[in-house]
Amino acid sequence: MNSAIDPKLLNDPVFQRVLADARSIQDRFAAEPVYARTGKGFLKSAGVEELKKIKAAGKAKPR
Repeated sequence: MNSAIDPKLLNDPVFQRVLADARSIQDRFAAEPVYARTGKGFLKSAGVEELKKIKAAGKAKPR
């Protein structure tokens, strides 16, 4: 598998937003399986304070 990123994607604003979101939760991802050897990981809880910030930011955005 070639891990090089397509140069067109590097300038795409949607790709940049997705990449930033992925990097922001990278420390919370645990790759070890939870119940069995499925090869799937899980996302650790963010905590109450971080969830409050996310909810407040969501309410502040005009739709």
